[in-house]
Amino acid sequence: AFEEVCFFGMQYFLKKYMVGPVVTMAKIAQAEEYFKIHFSHPVWGFDEKLFNRGTWEHIVNAHGGRLPVSIRAVPEGTVLPYKNVLFTMENTDDKCFWLTNYLESLLVQIWYPTTVCTQS
Repeated sequence: AFEEVCFFGMQYFLKKYMVGPVVTMAKIAQAEEYFKIHFSHPVWGFDEKLFNRGTWEHIVNAHGGRLPVSIRAVPEGTVLPYKNVLFTMENTDDKCFWLTNYLESLLVQIWYPTTVCTQS
């Protein structure tokens, strides 16, 4: 067991996937087609509630495709005792209340580089 954690990997992930206008109408259309292919039932078809196109379009129209979240994190490479908060994410648009949970499931990818860095 490790008493300290070295926080690493957030900067790369944010710059690659979350900085700037990352939501576009073309990406929304592509995602909707993906959902229709993978989440359609052979008998009942596709449930339109599975892909909320309107909220993604809201991000494009209201925020220029930028994700309406605020992320605060300890500096990359910081070593601190375990059981501390490494980063927080806050939604900045009530119409996108679901977005933080959606992004949280993607941000778990930071666990791996942090673990490797801690053990190195």
